[in-house]
Amino acid sequence: MASSNLQIDSGRLWRDIHDTAKFGATPKGGVKRLTLSEEDKKVRDWFREACLAAGCEVHVDELGDMYALRPGRDNNRPPIGFGSHLDTQPTGGKYDGVLGTLAALEVIRTLNDAGIVTEAPLCIINWTNEEGSRFAPATMGSAAYVGEYTAENILGRRDVDGVSVAAALESIGYRGNEAMGARKLGGFVELHIEQGPILEAENKTIGVVEGGQGIVWYDGTITGFASHAGATPMALRHDALLALSELALAVEQAAITHKAVATIGEIKIENASRNVVPGDITFTIDARSLLTEALDKMDKAFKAAVAEIAARRGVGIELIPIWRKEPTIFNADYVEAVAQASSKLGYASRRITSGAIHDACNLSMAVPTAMIFVPCKDGISHNELEDAKETDCAAGANVLLHTVLKLAGVAGERKPG
Repeated sequence: MASSNLQIDSGRLWRDIHDTAKFGATPKGGVKRLTLSEEDKKVRDWFREACLAAGCEVHVDELGDMYALRPGRDNNRPPIGFGSHLDTQPTGGKYDGVLGTLAALEVIRTLNDAGIVTEAPLCIINWTNEEGSRFAPATMGSAAYVGEYTAENILGRRDVDGVSVAAALESIGYRGNEAMGARKLGGFVELHIEQGPILEAENKTIGVVEGGQGIVWYDGTITGFASHAGATPMALRHDALLALSELALAVEQAAITHKAVATIGEIKIENASRNVVPGDITFTIDARSLLTEALDKMDKAFKAAVAEIAARRGVGIELIPIWRKEPTIFNADYVEAVAQASSKLGYASRRITSGAIHDACNLSMAVPTAMIFVPCKDGISHNELEDAKETDCAAGANVLLHTVLKLAGVAGERKPG
């Protein structure tokens, strides 16, 4: 059958990636397309029209998740879902999320061009607010899809300007009528740039993703005492920033000890002034590991450090876990389908674990799931310097194509048109 050596149109996919990068383009060559912004509306409108032109039905659920459905021979079977997201970080790149969504569109176009009908339907999905840079939590749409949050809970979330998810959806016209989770899937596959340096360093084209790290997010506050920087002796200070400095080193040491990673990514000194000892600080911690046990041990280490530093420095420290996701193990059969597709196409590959949380990690709670990674230059992501090669993006899309064909089944081939 022609499907056995089918290839996507690399040039068409590359043009789509760069065309959509114009929505929210930054002077440094990146993309700022915060979820449910005007720029997000523009790329959603583009995506909707492209999916309709490819013969798909497009549906939108109450949280703005977009589903582009291509019928199969047996439409009683739940569709095989694939896709990713179109929102970006404030200083994002052209490939994070976008590659997986547009590669899924390219798969549909390729099947159309070849006249291939799959047994099961196919469904491209653009998940809402994967990045979490405007609204919390990250991977909002897919997390609600699998029941981690109710639609009402998510719709009431607000950004830093006080705008709710519901209001933002209404403002761009993407608050759909379909109930969250109503569209059932038979499985899900996500293509993504690695966002790390391993594939490039090892000269591998495809990462066969076996699972993802667990993650815990904390919000923290330190309450010291603001005082004059010149008149307050060092021994009599209750310096919130120095307390945080010690805590940051303790966080680093806990991550090293437990072979994990941890980051203090946000810090704000309240009423900051050059000549005032910092009195109040808010901060965040992001801790990740492949092992649930390591997450638990880091949590204990953080709490012990908080208690010791607070007592010794005479400050109040509060550390609140606001989100936790356990490590993800992807479906063995789906992972093997990715591995076989890569081998069949002759790409150099390796088994790999995702350091980042993706929509696929949520979907794995409800349906069989797998991911495909391709290299990105120097492992850089969440940065305007994010870059990837056309050949690698095409390779990932080809593996996606043949993985989806394996999972959905080929019903037959007909002449295009």
